[in-house]
Amino acid sequence: QTVTLSVPGMNCATCPITVKKAMEGVAGVTAVTVDFAAKTARATYNPRRTNAAAIAAASTNAGYPARAIQN
Repeated sequence: QTVTLSVPGMNCATCPITVKKAMEGVAGVTAVTVDFAAKTARATYNPRRTNAAAIAAASTNAGYPARAIQN
């Protein structure tokens, strides 16, 4: 399953790296792509192991509040 998340707080070149690492650290996440220009992240995950809220929380806990905008 894939979810697109809004991450409006990304404002520097290293922000997407931090967001990507945080989201990839969630058990069940298999891939993350971050679009710095659009301030979004797209995560592919196993819905039996995690969910969009947990992925958003990981980014938020890393200092970049995120919310799901599209599944």
